[in-house]
Amino acid sequence: MFDHCLRSRHYVNVVVAGKHPLPQWLTMDAAVVHCTEGIGIWQWASNDQGTEPDVVMACCGDTPTLEILAAVSILRQHLPDLKIRVINVVDLMKLQSASEHPHGLSEVDYDSLFTKDKHIVFGFHGYPWLVHRLTYRRTNRNLHVRGYKEEGTITTAFDIRVQNDLDRFHLVQDVVDRVPNLGSKGAYLKQQMQDKLIEHKHYIDKHGQDLPEIRNWKWMEPRSKKAGPKSFGKGSRKQRTNE
Repeated sequence: MFDHCLRSRHYVNVVVAGKHPLPQWLTMDAAVVHCTEGIGIWQWASNDQGTEPDVVMACCGDTPTLEILAAVSILRQHLPDLKIRVINVVDLMKLQSASEHPHGLSEVDYDSLFTKDKHIVFGFHGYPWLVHRLTYRRTNRNLHVRGYKEEGTITTAFDIRVQNDLDRFHLVQDVVDRVPNLGSKGAYLKQQMQDKLIEHKHYIDKHGQDLPEIRNWKWMEPRSKKAGPKSFGKGSRKQRTNE
């Protein structure tokens, strides 16, 4: 995307860069394709291939993408039967109708990505109302956006996300609250997430930094809780690290 900004002409480009190292989710070739398209399903993080998803997990921005993927890894580990589609948005104007913006998706293409009726949990790097305004004409009204709520002070990076309900633990609870028929497994997972939020709070109060599992988190191919995590496979998935 930055390369595109440097090469563009007759555009006003605003680049907002973070100060901290972040994961490299895609290979360079895959990133060029994805940024050119502006939006797309990340198949390597999804498990709804061949069927309808139970929930759509969407993200736009660096830390929201990190937290959405961390939430997906928790959900796929503890609720392996839950079908999740992960969508990453690079060009926000893709969310608008094609009749409103030249970059916008047609109704058919939008519904193909986000479905017409499944719950969408959307992690966004700005104010949630912006995503709602961009999508207000779309068919699917089951959109739940987590973003900046003007909460936060001098604290840890992850705690700012917690204060804005944009962290992985709140996102998992959002899914449990909205997807029907999760039953006892969903209830126990929600309780675990509440426990983790309390553990997080106690840890940062004592140590002044985030939990090691937060600081050192890396995407790994999720497996069931009994099977445990699977190591990185070959190819582009090796690139998805925090290094």
